[in-house]
Formats: sequence, C-alpha cells, structure tokens
Amino acid sequence: MLVLLGDSTAVGIGDLVPGGWRGFGPILASAFEDNGYRNYAVSGARLADVRRAQLPRALRDRPSAAVVIAGVNDTLRSDFSVPRMHEDLDHICRELTAAGVSVVTVRFHDQGRVFKLPGRLRRVLKDRIDEYNRVIDVVVARHGVRCVDLHTLPGAYELRTWAVDRLHPSERGHRLLARAFAAELRAAGHAVGDVSLECSGGRELTVWHHMAWLLVKGVPWLWRRGADLLPLLWAGEAVDEVVGPVPGEVLPADTGRL
Repeated sequence: MLVLLGDSTAVGIGDLVPGGWRGFGPILASAFEDNGYRNYAVSGARLADVRRAQLPRALRDRPSAAVVIAGVNDTLRSDFSVPRMHEDLDHICRELTAAGVSVVTVRFHDQGRVFKLPGRLRRVLKDRIDEYNRVIDVVVARHGVRCVDLHTLPGAYELRTWAVDRLHPSERGHRLLARAFAAELRAAGHAVGDVSLECSGGRELTVWHHMAWLLVKGVPWLWRRGADLLPLLWAGEAVDEVVGPVPGEVLPADTGRL
C-alpha cells in the first residue's frame, strides 16, 4: 500500500478534475503495483500535524511505501523553529522506516523565484527554506530516506509547472512530482510503472491568468500571511536604517514578477 502524508500539495491542490482535487497521489498510485492507496494529507498541515494526526493513521494501514511533503507552512509562521521541525520530521521518518516503509520526501525549491515576493520577505523565506532543507538532508541521511530535490527537478521553475496561484503545482507539476517519486520508489525496490507527463485536465493557463490572480487574490494572501513575519521584516528595516545595507547588496528595484 502507498500512503501520502503532508499538506496541500499532497492533497492535490492545483490539479482540479471533475470531482475535486487529484494531484500526484492517484497518478503515482496508478503506476504503483502494490495494492492500496490512502491519502491522509490535509491542506495547511504543519509537520507537527503530520506527526500527531496523520502518521498514526498511516502506520495502522501497514503501508509498504510513503510520500511525505510538509514543512513549508512552518516556514510561514512567526513560531518557526528549526529544532522543532527537525524533531518532528525525524520522528515521522524514524517511525515509518522502523515499520519497514520505504519513504520518499522532498527538498524544497526557492519559492520566491516562482511567486515573486518583495525583496526582504523573499530573503527571509529563502533563508528559512534553506535551513529546513539542511534538516531534511540530515534526516534523509540518518534514516536512509529517498528524496526528490525540487530545486534541481527539470521544469521546476517553468511557469507551466505551477497552478494559477504559483504556490501549488499545476497538473503538469503534479505529474512531474509523480514521475520523480516513481523513480525513487523503483530505486527502493518497488515495482512502479511509467508516469506520463501528458496533461488531460483543465484549460491552459497564460501569463495573464497568473497576473490576474496575483492582483485579485495573491496580494491579499501575501498581506495576510506576511502578518506573521512583520516583526522580522521591521527588525530588518531598523537594522538597515542604522547600519545601512550590506556592502555589495543589490536592493530590489521593484516587486514585479519574474
């Protein structure tokens, strides 16, 4: 059996089909030759939610393989804690591998290259993602977990890989994930068939769809989410006022899209 644990990406948001969100899970499961599939992911979930709520349910299924995607929501909160994230991810991977489950997780990309953010906010979030990726590296090495690096995944920074919100993968993005996870599961000894990248879902998105979403929904979302990080941003501005920008630092000229 294949199980999914994680947040909205694992839920399948971004790949809308008749009946709801699909995502990489069913696509991967259709190629996974071991019977059974369960998705315990919840939109908005943090690592602690995966550890406390999703993991026990997944272990009761006695799966042979698991895909774990979580942690980005932690980086967007004011109580961001690398030690706590390390403890939670380590516990999740330790319990799964101890039960004989093949685990695949991900290292995250620079989200500011996809969803264009104001310069200081982008640097804060990139620093947090970098810190979390270092945690992932340690846990992956410790428990022998397989890992897909989204930063180096071919096509990861192409517009068509992302849904209109640029926060979740499009159908093509989910298919890229499914294909990458399939390769890792094959490397772990599972029988997994090919995953097609041919899309069959909704309309093709253009740059104008992305721009319209940014103006109508993206900026309000960024304002709400940024409220958690405002103390950090204000602190950074205060430092700049006192000591000036770091020598050699190029300050952003605008906050437009890439």
